[in-house]
Order: sequence, then C-alpha cells, then structure tokens
Amino acid sequence: MIAAALVALLGALFFAIGSVAQQRAASQVDTDEASGLSLMLVLVRRPLWWAGFLGDAGGYVCQAVALGLGSLLLVQPLLVVTLIFALPIGAAWNRRQLTRADWLWAGLLTAALAVFMVVGEPSEGVDHAPARDWAFVGGALGALVALAALGASLTKRVVRASLLAVATGVGFGLAAALTKSVVDQLTDGLLEPFTHFELYALVAAGGLGVYFQSQAFQAGSLEASLPAMTVIEPVVAAGVGVTILQEHLRSSGLEIALIAVTIVVMIAGTVALARSSARSGGA
Repeated sequence: MIAAALVALLGALFFAIGSVAQQRAASQVDTDEASGLSLMLVLVRRPLWWAGFLGDAGGYVCQAVALGLGSLLLVQPLLVVTLIFALPIGAAWNRRQLTRADWLWAGLLTAALAVFMVVGEPSEGVDHAPARDWAFVGGALGALVALAALGASLTKRVVRASLLAVATGVGFGLAAALTKSVVDQLTDGLLEPFTHFELYALVAAGGLGVYFQSQAFQAGSLEASLPAMTVIEPVVAAGVGVTILQEHLRSSGLEIALIAVTIVVMIAGTVALARSSARSGGA
C-alpha cells in the first residue's frame, strides 16, 4: 500500500508538470487559428507541447505501476495531488500569486485526502470484469462525454473550459480503470494484452482524454480546467472500481460519515479554486 501511494504521488508530480506545459502551449493557439483535430496538428509541432506530453507519459507510467501495486480506490484519489502541485507551478510560470484562500483550500484538499486514505483503507478487488459490464459502463460514460462536449460547444469561454475538463476527466478515468486490467495481463506476457479488448478500449479512452484535454487547455486557464479534470478522473475510476471490479472501503458506521465529509470538502475545494481563477481573470 505504501509503495503504491509513493509511486502515485510521483506520478501526480509528473502530471502536474505536464499539465502546466501543455496548457501553456494550447493557450498560445487562438481558436481562429486552429481547433479540434487541427489544434492537435498545430500542437505536435511545438516543443513545449511535447515537453508536457513527456511529463504526462511519465505520470502515466507511474500510475500504471501504482495500479499494479494497489487498488483504483487507493491510487486514483492520490492523483488529486496533481492539482496541489500544478496550481503553484502554473501561477509562478504566469507570474501570478495564489491567494490565501487558494492555499487554504489546497491544504484542506490534502487533509481530506489523508483522512480518506487512513479511514477508508481501500481494498483490492478483481483485475478483470465481463465484457458486458465494460460495455454498459463505457456506454454510460460515453453519453456523459457527449453531453459535456455538446454543452461546451454552446457556452462561453469559462464554462466551456470546465465542461471540456469534465469530458477529459471521464476519458482518463475510464482509461485508468482499463489500465489496471491491462497491467495485470502483462504478467502473462508482453503480447497478452493484445488478445483482450481492454487494451484497445484503453487506447480509445485515452485518445479521447488527450483530445478533450487540449481543447480544455485552449479554452481557459489551467486553474479553470485542471481542478475539474483532476477530480472527475478519480471519481470515474473509483466508480468503475466499485461497480465492476469489486473494490470497496473497509469502513463502517461513523467512518462512512467521515469519508462522506472528506468527499464534500474535496469537491468544495476544487469549486472554490476554479471560482478564484475566474474572478482573477485567469480564464
């Protein structure tokens, strides 16, 4: 459990660096110049975007290793720390200062996460689920992504970034859950994952995540998009872990109530940080 947590925290640092670099690269491309797939074609020609991509790649490798050592319920919430790392990095890069309230909410997020880890004691489940279960979950999450993308096309800049961030978080959350299955398949040989649908579903979900992430970073500041995608991803991954991979928290009674409070604090913290960004004109 400790090893999985440490590797996940290292992954969060890599993800934070990657997110800051990719957001800066995407924000430098005006929507009149490129959008959608054409935006990706512009970004892949920019060294800064590749630096961010390498950061994300390092984060993903750490995430995969951590998922091989622990459960989705343990690893994915820890990746919320990406937000704690990325906000000060992004603020320093853009020569902005975070407010006392920002730091307060960041501290509360960290404390809530620590309580969740200690009190909840996330347990391991199974590494594989029937294809029909994945199909049902994938269909439901796909519908959510479609609604978020549709809403983003009809709304103003700040809200657009948040909705695109939701779509990003859903894609990456599903990819994380699929990664756990693929990592387990690797224990049977490097070619084993190619004989199962999870690998191909992982590529599709991850590809959608990358696509919507670029759109979200172009649409607004890092503070406007990263909080939503950072929280949505573990929520989706943990939901998949509980519903079809049979993971659970080893807690009961008052402990469940305390866990519920920590979840509320985490949600409130991300909303507060996003609103702070909008008021400062960063989005």
